[in-house]
Amino acid sequence: MAGFRLGVAELAVILIFGIPLVAILGSFAIAALKILRGSSSRQMSAEESRLVQEIHNSLQRMEQRVDALETILLERDRWSDREGARR
Repeated sequence: MAGFRLGVAELAVILIFGIPLVAILGSFAIAALKILRGSSSRQMSAEESRLVQEIHNSLQRMEQRVDALETILLERDRWSDREGARR
């Protein structure tokens, strides 16, 4: 089976919609935990803070990975354009 390749445009669309989707799902997860746990407000506040920090850190790492991936894809695209122009 031939490998499945995504073009730069397809990958950009996936990444553009992926980051906000993760943030929205994280918000729903926090709300669900808040409803399901039903614990004291002080304890929940501390847990909420921890979860928000964890999501924030994860999103920052994801943003760095997306930036690196975009750089790699753009460089590869430029490289292939140069190779195509030489032929």
